[in-house]
Amino acid sequence: MKTFSQKPAEVEKNWILIDAAGMVPGRLASFVANRLRGKHKPTFTPHVDDGDNVIIINAGKVAFTGNKREQKKYYWHTGYPGGIKERTAKALLEGRFPERVMQKAVERMMPGGPLSRKQMKNLYVYAGAEHKHEAQKPQTIDLASMNRKNKRVA
Repeated sequence: MKTFSQKPAEVEKNWILIDAAGMVPGRLASFVANRLRGKHKPTFTPHVDDGDNVIIINAGKVAFTGNKREQKKYYWHTGYPGGIKERTAKALLEGRFPERVMQKAVERMMPGGPLSRKQMKNLYVYAGAEHKHEAQKPQTIDLASMNRKNKRVA
């Protein structure tokens, strides 16, 4: 037996569409990170980008559990002394770019490195229901029906 190692020329990428309305961001992000890396495929090779292209729509309508919407904070640093900044999840979702909540959630579930940065370019997140990838004929995945905990109820 020899260990299978996929070549970049042998990779077949699919297009996947996920509706994030009412979904829990962490559960959605872990599913998307596995799809971007290609870990769901039997041909998974750690050093090759063999993941799928993922489109997330309605990212501005994700639903946090508990009090995370008001209490979860996103930090960044400006680069200047004392330049630490913070913003709550509620402020991000009601702000100018609500899709960044999902982008950051997926990005932080990927391993750091050049390959992960390349795989993150296969993620397309939109705050609304419209997207510009109809020509690729994406396959819709209903993640909310896979587990009752995936969708926020109440």
